[in-house]
Amino acid sequence: MTRIIFCLWLMLFLLPADSFAGDPPQTIAGYPVEEALRLGERMYRQGLLPSGEAMEAIVQKDIPVDGAMFTCESCHLRSGLGSVEGSVITLPTNGADLYRDYPMGSEVIRPMRKEFAEQFQKDYLRPAYSDETLAAALLWGLDPAGRELDQVMPRYSLNEKDMEVMIYYLKHLSADFSPGVDETTIKFATVITDEVPAETREAVMSFLDAYIRDKNVQSRHQEERAKEGVFYKLEFYTAYRRVELKKWELHGEPATWGDQLEEYYKKEPVFGFVGGISTREWKPIHDFCEKHRIPCLFPLTDFPVISDTDWYTQYFSKGLYQEGETAARYLRGTADFKPVKVLQVFRDDVEGRYLANGFQDTWKLLGQGEPANKMLQPQEALGSDFWKQLVDEFHADIVLLWLKPSDLAAIDKLADTPGRPRMVFVSSSQQDKALSALPESMRDFIYITYPYDLPQDGARKKLALQSWLKIKKLPLTDIVLQGKVFFLGRALTGVLTYMRRDFYRERFMEGVDMMIDQNYTIPVYPNLSFGPAQRYASKGCYVVQLTKGSDPQLEAKSNWINH
Repeated sequence: MTRIIFCLWLMLFLLPADSFAGDPPQTIAGYPVEEALRLGERMYRQGLLPSGEAMEAIVQKDIPVDGAMFTCESCHLRSGLGSVEGSVITLPTNGADLYRDYPMGSEVIRPMRKEFAEQFQKDYLRPAYSDETLAAALLWGLDPAGRELDQVMPRYSLNEKDMEVMIYYLKHLSADFSPGVDETTIKFATVITDEVPAETREAVMSFLDAYIRDKNVQSRHQEERAKEGVFYKLEFYTAYRRVELKKWELHGEPATWGDQLEEYYKKEPVFGFVGGISTREWKPIHDFCEKHRIPCLFPLTDFPVISDTDWYTQYFSKGLYQEGETAARYLRGTADFKPVKVLQVFRDDVEGRYLANGFQDTWKLLGQGEPANKMLQPQEALGSDFWKQLVDEFHADIVLLWLKPSDLAAIDKLADTPGRPRMVFVSSSQQDKALSALPESMRDFIYITYPYDLPQDGARKKLALQSWLKIKKLPLTDIVLQGKVFFLGRALTGVLTYMRRDFYRERFMEGVDMMIDQNYTIPVYPNLSFGPAQRYASKGCYVVQLTKGSDPQLEAKSNWINH
């Protein structure tokens, strides 16, 4: 008890008068309030003090740790709403929860699942925090009831100003619902760029519209179900919102897309983006989402942003970049691998750059140095002696032809060229439906990156999609495209259920992180896997070859190569 009184006295002495004033402060610890929020966010997410130095803490009573090793976000999540991992409960750290009572008999058990209510009632109920008791928790690991917190909770070494910044940030963390939500509706948008063919747009939008109708119809009985009890009323009925889907169409050059998105968003803010499709680079839309912290769930693009740090867009895969990665890993992993001369041939367009960068980045990561590159201009014609000149100039053991079918029309000449490469790679995505046109004379040494289920393996998984299409009276036009949107609709429903009544964009993305891995439900990929900030769900690709004959089949030359 003496220790508790001392802690409270010390914090009353340390905290400035602004902490208790009724009017909003103009500065926090000497910083403008916006800067204080930015610095507090950095403390919470990165474990860095306002000075830029790492926070210092103690765990398990005597183990010193760097703040970056035990960030607040790593356990309490970016939203601050906590999590449940097995039987381990991580409590909320946002101000709305910290500064409220959890008395015995409390009905508020968020974010716990219903089965943890008894444990929560027993171990975690406590009075509301104040600035002083919150400081004591951060410094010494004591809750407002004077009980000691778990020893895995770091005890931070924070001075007066750092503490003030941290507490101010926690008070504002997940304090107000994100834009795009009101008492009855949660609004999403689908972004489609104008070069996408009309039939593709129709396939995407008809799927999404059908899903939204289903969800809204199936949820109309929520009010009646609320009679089932307190838990249902709090966790589900109050979470009920109709889903509204807007179509945002972007026109012209990608450099103008950011301004167009700003106009849409200014006119009618949305909570997040669902799907969306473009045949051009997704970067302007991705950057808009990062700027405004808007979730974007599974856009349909072969050209995602490749980043280890950006957070708000969940992609199906790395697209064409991933096929380049696969070729590098396959080559390095072959049993008879030895140093080889590798050449990439690609056009200076978005497809060529993504494939070439994927290979080159991974090849260097694997310690193999720089491949040779021959970059063709977009409209550059290939002469009749192109393949012979290629062999004579580079003498490469491995050639990666990141080229379209029209460029490979005379590739059979390569088969008879003296000194030809031992292995040739092409991308199935670039070849699309022209794979079978690859000449038979090349099939022994031409290898194909293939980022989807093998045709002979995905039949059973297609049944659910086909049944759903039949019920909705929609045609099957593109199994890959429609399979992705089919999964997108199911994923959206699952994430909204996870989010419940916590209408924060960060919570939405945390729901994506908590999705279970998918092996049998999506008729496109062998596997989708999820985890904290894993923003590319399909992490693999096959390497295949074509069998001989007039009706060639795909034959796997590798297992699913994970990245």
